[in-house]
Amino acid sequence: MKRKSFLLLFVLCSLGLFAQNKGKRPSIGLTLSGGGAKGLAHVGILKAIDSAGLKIDYVTGTSMGSIIGALYASGYSGDSIEKIGRDMDWDMLLSNSSSLRAFSMQEKEDYSKYAVELPWENGTLHLPSGVLESQELWLKFNELFFPVHQIKDFSKFPRSFLCIATDVANGEMVVLDSGEIVQAARASMAIPSIFTAVNYKNRKLVDGGLVRNFPVINAKQMGADIVIGSNVSSPLLTKDKITNVFQVLLQIAFFREDADAKKEEKLCDILVTHPLDDYSMGSFASSNEIIDAGIKSGRELYPKFKRLADSLNAIYGPEKPQSVSLLPEKDSVKITAYTINGLHKTNPEFFLSRLNFHLNQNYDQFQLSEKVRNAFGSNYYNKIVYSLIPLPDGSSKIVFDVEENPFTFMKLGINYNTFTGISLIGNVTSHNLLTPFSRSQLTVNIGENFRLRAEQIQFFGKQKSFSLTGSTQLESVTINTYNDFSRQGVYNQGYFLGDLNLRYDPSRSLTFGIGGRFESLKYKPKVTPAIEVSGNINFWSGYFFVKQNSLSNAIYPKKGSKTEFEFGFTSKQDHDLLFKENGNIIQNTDSLGIDYSNYSYLKLNSEHYFPVSKRINLSTQIQAGIEFKKQNNFINAFTVGGLTNVYRNQIIFAGLDEGTILTNSIGAFQLRMRYQLYNNIYLTGKGNIAFYDFIDKDFQPQNSKFLSGYSLTFGYNFILGPLEISAMYCDQSKTILPYINLGIPF
Repeated sequence: MKRKSFLLLFVLCSLGLFAQNKGKRPSIGLTLSGGGAKGLAHVGILKAIDSAGLKIDYVTGTSMGSIIGALYASGYSGDSIEKIGRDMDWDMLLSNSSSLRAFSMQEKEDYSKYAVELPWENGTLHLPSGVLESQELWLKFNELFFPVHQIKDFSKFPRSFLCIATDVANGEMVVLDSGEIVQAARASMAIPSIFTAVNYKNRKLVDGGLVRNFPVINAKQMGADIVIGSNVSSPLLTKDKITNVFQVLLQIAFFREDADAKKEEKLCDILVTHPLDDYSMGSFASSNEIIDAGIKSGRELYPKFKRLADSLNAIYGPEKPQSVSLLPEKDSVKITAYTINGLHKTNPEFFLSRLNFHLNQNYDQFQLSEKVRNAFGSNYYNKIVYSLIPLPDGSSKIVFDVEENPFTFMKLGINYNTFTGISLIGNVTSHNLLTPFSRSQLTVNIGENFRLRAEQIQFFGKQKSFSLTGSTQLESVTINTYNDFSRQGVYNQGYFLGDLNLRYDPSRSLTFGIGGRFESLKYKPKVTPAIEVSGNINFWSGYFFVKQNSLSNAIYPKKGSKTEFEFGFTSKQDHDLLFKENGNIIQNTDSLGIDYSNYSYLKLNSEHYFPVSKRINLSTQIQAGIEFKKQNNFINAFTVGGLTNVYRNQIIFAGLDEGTILTNSIGAFQLRMRYQLYNNIYLTGKGNIAFYDFIDKDFQPQNSKFLSGYSLTFGYNFILGPLEISAMYCDQSKTILPYINLGIPF
């Protein structure tokens, strides 16, 4: 602190000299270091500078410092950058995951389902690169820097700006002071082995921290007379703190950065360091705490900034207050031309149709992001980056740089469930395998229960929003039967499905259509109950369906909703079933009350998620199933129980095992509260009620039966998928049951 006070005194005493020798107001530069998540502490310094009314003329930065610095140079205030930092979904931006909302309805069903996804190209499987591209990060940068998209010379920003990157080909430092600010900022933060390199101005660029993490000298070279430097980098570890091989490697990697930072720090007139030893470069889960630490540092330095601003104003006259936003006003842009780079497997017509993009229209940054997500959500593309080039008539040309996905992926997942047992799930997904604009899938579940599914989707229409889907499924599953909440028998259920439907997708979150299916069930007892059944039954169904999905995530959604509704008519039940009681054949099956006549039905599942705070999430689930027929029929009844959807006609219910209750009419409501203990670790409580058997044989209301149950789940989301360990209880069965699920089931 003494050194800082001396430097400030030196600066103040020198102001008169500047006035005499130069006759103009001294210019002030601001340098922000790299440091990953710790770079968010820079926000506190910006807020203090704004509050002091200190005018910044030049901004330089590296890595995270280049992002914060570019926003400030573009005209954002410290307060607005703080809000951006606190509201940012860092988990989404700093991963190869995208919001589930970005994908089309057909692609949502398999997104994040498999632990491993390997591209198959030129007859070979390719291993993942291990680095992050993050489509959402590119789009977020495009949105944030949209107000200055027309400025290609960074010195023309409201505050002159440059950032530092490294040429990965030769290790040279590259100063980025012109071109596309989105690509420049993204290149400066491209940490090797974590983020993909950026092709920019015929060079492949990575993180500038490799060559100059704290570019104070560059601010001086730009013309800054006084430089304020904010450095969040940690010093090298002392020998007693180097205890493993990884720390040795990191120490070696930071030798050059540490030596350069010490030289740069000496050039600062006001140097700000931050006490951030409790955080690392990857501590984005603690973003609020890091911002708070930076604000605390800013408050401590505010008196120095204020004295400097007051002294400058006393000598040179007051400056216009800088605490307000300096962002240029740019609500939208008219796009009159386009260029598409990088298409090889698909053509421009298909790409533009997926974008749903039209020339000679005005678009703002959020509309352009949605257009990109339209195409990205088709899963034909791995990356879509755009830039806007001003044209002489005031409109703009949009340039798309596209990286296509391979057409075929091999996928692998694992699932363990208390009901289905252990399974290895393999999948092959291929686009345009049989016909153009199509998707083919083959999925196999190998384990205690065997399942196989094949699906072919053909897209058509100008926007490819219509599709015809044909699928078939074959499975052999072990199920239990119950009587008064007690397990009575065990069956092997064979199942065959053939389905064909026509659907229309008016948006990425909605689809509806009509279809028909043929189903065949075969039962074989393994543990015989008092009344047993064996044989098979076949039937046909026609149906209308509506599906809606606006969830933010496939696993542990934070917000959004998901609804599936189906109304159908089942007919032509052809059966060959044999019933026995205590081993004796039942000749008169009418006494069992089984009805094989035609009937209509409806199914509903609707889930809604509401964020309460950063760590707490509430959600509700409404389920309903009604079969309008004269007699109960256990063959097609709704089966109640379980915490995970694993087989047909299931109504999940916390407190009961799968299939504990069979009914022709049920309505259920579940309330859930999820608390995030740590990153990827959750605790979820569920409570549910259900009313069932509320329709009699004449389709009239009758006194319903009631269920209530609860569960408490510990969840850990990792590379194999969510691991959930639960305990559940039902008031009617009065039994505590364990439940375990790993991964996402078939």
